[in-house]
Amino acid sequence: MQGKKTYQEKLFNQFRLSERVPEANFYRRLHTAIDLNFLYKTTKKFYGSSGQKSSDSIVFFKLCLVGYLENITSHRKLIAHCSMRLDILYFLGYDIDEELPWHSTISRTRQLFPEDVF
Repeated sequence: MQGKKTYQEKLFNQFRLSERVPEANFYRRLHTAIDLNFLYKTTKKFYGSSGQKSSDSIVFFKLCLVGYLENITSHRKLIAHCSMRLDILYFLGYDIDEELPWHSTISRTRQLFPEDVF
């Protein structure tokens, strides 16, 4: 008898991203190898003290790094690519149900920082 798989979304999931990304994965190892916390101090002067909260500086630089490593030059394509890859979501610190920043946010943030910050 031929089986047929039908997809039905679960209402509740028990899913841990950290369990799905192998220990030897490049982005998992990169996540543990680099500490980008210095970026908060380096980029603080480029943000105002009032208004809406901005995206995380570390996430921005990690997105730029992924774009470089994956040879993706379009911010739209970068966000689409990152949202489909579990290992990159883990590297960025996002869970599978969290939305990544908009592509336009990356463009505006890139213009915010001078070249010497990069």
